[in-house]
Amino acid sequence: MAQDTARQTPPPAPATPARALLPLILPALVVGVVASLLFVGVSGLAERLQDVLWGNLPDALGIGRYSVLWMMVMLTATGIAVGLVVWKAPGHAGPDPATTGLNAPVLPPVVLPGLLVATVLMLAGGPSLGPENPLIAVNVGLAYWLGRRLVPRMPGPVWPVLAEAATIGALFGTPVAAALMISEAMAGRQTKGPLWDSVFAPLVAAAAGSFTTSLVAQPTFDLDLPPIGRPDGGDLLSAVVVASAGALLALCAVRAFPYVHAGFARLRHPMLALPVGGIVLGLLAAVGGHLTLFKGLEEIGELASDPEGWTAGQFATMTVVKLAALLVAASCGFRGGRIFPAIFIGTALGLTAHALVPGVHPAVGVSAGVLGVLLAITRQGWVSLFVAAVLVASPTIVTLLCVASLPAWLLVTGRPQMQLREDGTSVR
Repeated sequence: MAQDTARQTPPPAPATPARALLPLILPALVVGVVASLLFVGVSGLAERLQDVLWGNLPDALGIGRYSVLWMMVMLTATGIAVGLVVWKAPGHAGPDPATTGLNAPVLPPVVLPGLLVATVLMLAGGPSLGPENPLIAVNVGLAYWLGRRLVPRMPGPVWPVLAEAATIGALFGTPVAAALMISEAMAGRQTKGPLWDSVFAPLVAAAAGSFTTSLVAQPTFDLDLPPIGRPDGGDLLSAVVVASAGALLALCAVRAFPYVHAGFARLRHPMLALPVGGIVLGLLAAVGGHLTLFKGLEEIGELASDPEGWTAGQFATMTVVKLAALLVAASCGFRGGRIFPAIFIGTALGLTAHALVPGVHPAVGVSAGVLGVLLAITRQGWVSLFVAAVLVASPTIVTLLCVASLPAWLLVTGRPQMQLREDGTSVR
């Protein structure tokens, strides 16, 4: 019987020879550097515009930078500006962002300038979305269009994979996130040869992108929270409870996503949907405060710098408001991604747990909260674990997160994620 089973087992696919991988290195390096420079350039331009819109301009007008009036004006104006771009730009600045994820379609080159303009305006204006989805789409379009012309011998499907990996590496400042994402995407596919043969070129692109970003911008995700020592049973219980609570909270937004999106779709025009979305975001900012604006990466640093600086009610308010702002911004048509706002939501939730129960270590609460929220929104386990772990510079946190991810995954698996199909139904 054992011999029959051995005969029925197919032999492993042969590994790819090194001479087949070597020609991929130079294109991957170029894609990685270009993707990083585009990310740094877009981020720098958005930050400069943000300083003008939220600093120089209100100061010149004698209006409080983050007064309720100015937040309402700016978010409504951002909705009008982005709506105008989506209406008039060729290709309407890309597809409906509610239908896109980290795996971007190859867009025609004529669409990319409008998408970039809409992204810069969104990042500077304050809506609660990150740059990841549109930047990946732009890099994929550029890599595919230029690569097919400059290196026609390379297979066309290689270029989008290189661009996606390079952008993820640039965004997070490390190729590890890209490697985890690609490995997870390939888990359900039949690959030829060892997995590392398939991820070799994307990993080169991700390494080039992350190294370029590190040289130019020196990004960091470490929140410099109080260090956690040797974990005990209380820390494990805290991680499990907070991660599960984060997953359940985010699932509420995921469940509401198609309905909120359908409500904005009834307005039938970007010059209606986006300004109305901006007004709603302004009202939410008036409730949650200015820390609930923007993509949230700089804002979580401010939260984490003083875990005792807000009450549990204030942290909880920011958590709910940011989740609602993410839901509205992703539904009404702003071009942006959902990972960075989700990090803020998980951080605020973890600090809420710490404020309610001081025995919950801030590092445990934050990392577990981010893990649960990201699992529900992205359904990508490895990336969620990675992002949650890098926020806290502690090797012991990884063990806690791995255990906490198990009940959280049972809550989210098989349920919709925060992405829609073109017909408006949820992606599972």
